[in-house]
Formats: sequence, C-alpha cells, structure tokens
Amino acid sequence: MNKEEFAALLNGREYTEEMTKQEEVLAKESGLFVVFGASDDLMEFRGAIYDELGAWEGTIAYLDKNGLLQNSCEDDRCPYFLKSQLTAKTIKACFDKDGYSWLYETEIPHATFEIMEGVDTYCRGLVISMSDLV
Repeated sequence: MNKEEFAALLNGREYTEEMTKQEEVLAKESGLFVVFGASDDLMEFRGAIYDELGAWEGTIAYLDKNGLLQNSCEDDRCPYFLKSQLTAKTIKACFDKDGYSWLYETEIPHATFEIMEGVDTYCRGLVISMSDLV
C-alpha cells in the first residue's frame, strides 16, 4: 500500500480512533509511518516508526533513514545530537493553527488525512514512506 492509499484509509477517522493495531502493522509492513496529534501535547508516530514526542505548543521532530532522532545526552546542546540535526529531515508540529488542534509542516514527500472530533477537524495528519527519509 502506498502513502496516498493509506492516507485515504485513515481520512475522516474520529479522534482517539485514528488507527487500529492491524493498520499499524500494515503501515509497518508497507514501509510507512503515520504522524498525528494526541491531547494538547503529543506528536504520535505509528507504523514503521512507533514513538511519540512531547509537543506542548508545538515542536520539531528530526528524522533520518533510521527513523526518529533521539537526544541521548542529558544536555539539550549535545554536540552529537546537534550535528545529526544538521542533515536530518524535519516535521514541525503546529498546535492550534488554521482551524486544527494539530497540523504538521514538512518538506518530506507525504500524503495528508484529517482526523475529526465530532463535526470539527481535530488534526491534519501525515503518511510518509521510510524510503523518503534517505
């Protein structure tokens, strides 16, 4: 399944019912990962990347061919992490923007889908292929 087909599968889902476990497995087997927001402070990754980032009022996720970069140093200015950020691709999480609680900005090729909260749009999520992180 490609990213456009997977995004179409998720489009219109209700908040807290974004993906099933079977869809997480399908995304992983297809080399895809899905990005969406949860609560007012989380950036969720499901599929080929399974993780979450704290995103209170927004954040930037850094990714490379292996997935989400994590700072293993205790120092926010860790030289190793800062160096790896220079060549990483980014996804910016934007909170409370353009009528969405969460939306994401990236230059990585992607497909989008909308998560609803009742009749309101809650999140514009992304589906990205791991091959586009190379």
